[in-house]
Amino acid sequence: MQGDLPLTRDLVLVGGGHAHALVLRKWGMNPLPGARLTVINPGPTAPYTGVMPGHIAGHYARDELEIDLMRLCRHAGARLILGAATGIDRAAQEITVPGHGPVAYDVASIDVGITAKMDLPGFAEHAVPAKPLDVYAARWRAFLAAVEAGDLPPEVAVIGGGVAGCELAMAMAFALRQAGAQPAVTVVEHGPQLSGMAPRTETMVRRRMADLGVNLALGAEVTRITGTEVIVKGRTPIPAALCVGAAGAVPHGWLAQTDLPLHNGFIRVGADLGVVEDAALFAVGDCAHLEATPRPKAGVFAVRAAPVLHDNLRAALSGAERRAFKPQKHYLKLISLGGKSAVAERNGLALGGALLWQWKDRIDRKFMDQLDDLPVMKREAPIGPTASGVQDALAGKPLCGGCGAKVGGAILGELLVKVQPPVTGDVVTGAGDDAAILRRPGGGFQVISTDHLRGFIEDPALMTRIAAVHALGDVWAMGAKPQVALSTVIMPRMSPELQARTLREIAAAAQDVIGAAGAQIVGGHTTMGAELTIGFTVTGTREDMPIGVGGAQPGDVLMLTRPIGAGVILAGHMAGSAPGRVVADALRLMATPQAREAEILANAHAMTDVTGFGLAGHVQAICRASGLAAELWGDAVPIYPGAQALSDQGVASSLLAVNQADAPIRAAGPINPLLHDPQTAGGLLAALPETAAKAAEARLAAAGLKGHIIGRLEARAPSIRLR
Repeated sequence: MQGDLPLTRDLVLVGGGHAHALVLRKWGMNPLPGARLTVINPGPTAPYTGVMPGHIAGHYARDELEIDLMRLCRHAGARLILGAATGIDRAAQEITVPGHGPVAYDVASIDVGITAKMDLPGFAEHAVPAKPLDVYAARWRAFLAAVEAGDLPPEVAVIGGGVAGCELAMAMAFALRQAGAQPAVTVVEHGPQLSGMAPRTETMVRRRMADLGVNLALGAEVTRITGTEVIVKGRTPIPAALCVGAAGAVPHGWLAQTDLPLHNGFIRVGADLGVVEDAALFAVGDCAHLEATPRPKAGVFAVRAAPVLHDNLRAALSGAERRAFKPQKHYLKLISLGGKSAVAERNGLALGGALLWQWKDRIDRKFMDQLDDLPVMKREAPIGPTASGVQDALAGKPLCGGCGAKVGGAILGELLVKVQPPVTGDVVTGAGDDAAILRRPGGGFQVISTDHLRGFIEDPALMTRIAAVHALGDVWAMGAKPQVALSTVIMPRMSPELQARTLREIAAAAQDVIGAAGAQIVGGHTTMGAELTIGFTVTGTREDMPIGVGGAQPGDVLMLTRPIGAGVILAGHMAGSAPGRVVADALRLMATPQAREAEILANAHAMTDVTGFGLAGHVQAICRASGLAAELWGDAVPIYPGAQALSDQGVASSLLAVNQADAPIRAAGPINPLLHDPQTAGGLLAALPETAAKAAEARLAAAGLKGHIIGRLEARAPSIRLR
């Protein structure tokens, strides 16, 4: 999170290519004060090209293939916007990201790589380009699984006989053999020979392809692709249950729709990596064309350019002098040969063998290790003497964001007992439930609740969406229809320009969520503070008495609409230990409204939304208010993917111990700490008859939603027992 200095300039990195990944690592070690860093990328990870053939062959797991951009962004103090850039307005200095809205920049860099999409009949419908690599890798994993299951034949066609096409063909043939299949892999090349290789390299590659049973179709003109074949002019069709396009580097199409200066579709840059005649833009990697020193599309140049790009981005933001990138004339090619062997080529000379694969493996692992080995977040110790108890307080876990920063339930409960006066007038119920209930003068009821979240991610728009869903949860849990909302925003210190940009993003995101829920935003309050905090006061209406926590009946079952474990995932994200995909998947669900779930559960006997007190704390609230005991079925409780692994590693929210003390669980064996994990924008927890729960479960499934029956209520003294 931000320090004491105000934010004044926006730096945006478009794409998670190798150069940008290295910039993020270096930025995190020494950020530029006053600069706000944003990364735009379609997913939370980016594939590393160096190990792609090895991954396809089965030598590297998926995690070893992927650069974790979510962790890198956390390290760099950057926000990560998950979406693909589709345009840039250089006059307005805005980047278009569908589903997010324009992202403003003062300085921006583009590192989006290339694609291998081909303009061939049937390609879009039946083939997969080798780039983007993550799309191809996912398609390959699905294909290999289908071959192993006997659902598809092991027939593959690779269009393009360059280094990339040959590497992938050999890797796929090797993997199919390892899976027990007899591969039928064909490299289809338009030219008379393999391209991009020295003669000796080509000889060695051809020999290895022959050993693996990879066929060559040279001088072949592809006319069409079907779901089962590649149609070649004047030749027998080539069988292909999977067709991969690897014929050359193709720039992303959206670049041509902009006014960027281009060379054959690639962004023209000068010696300083700046876009020609644009002081605010940079481009690097395969999407860039070096005007003064053109070079082949190879990852080595992006890696070598990263330090220069980092320095020049800082210079552009601060007005300092830029420096030139001087790429080497020759570079080492290391070509994987399917199994654990490789060919090394430089200046026309080539050597092959297992030792060269080991060398390549060491180079690739060293690159990935530097992006994985990130410093752990440390808190600064206070200088000088402190009051008694300060050191003990600091010895605990760092304060979590989201609902993990909530005050414990027991403290709040004791306070309410002491200070809450009796309800009078139109007030039906006050504090103690999800929302207060008021009588409406014309009949019916109104509920009102307030919530705010301390910032736990750097993206104000996503924070707003989650905070809005979190606040609306109290209204939905009462079975009420959202009516109006007031917003409360505390922003870190910023320049007026950045204030305006940030508030526009917050307002748009709030309107998307609140408006879709059928409510209106009617005002609010904004102030400056130490860190981003976003909250909403929300009202809702219901003709019948709203659902509370006190109406449950003996024999009711408990239904939960959302997994638990969000607190552990956010705590792991703060510490840099949570995998990016795990964090991204959790954030995506947390930002998803639960209006339909609330509608289906609107006749529940009792209901609440699971938030800071954890699942056990909210089950306890129903038990105490209803005078019942609960039996929880531990195996039936849904858990966010990745949360259990983090918990088993000792990751926990700062509120965990308090929640465990406030809502004890009786059990014959160990108790999963996730049952007490504080949730942000958690699921609805409803008590209803078993037959009604089964019907609700079916209705939820029909709507593409989930409801999990996780326990039963019994006519005993309030308590929780784990089965």
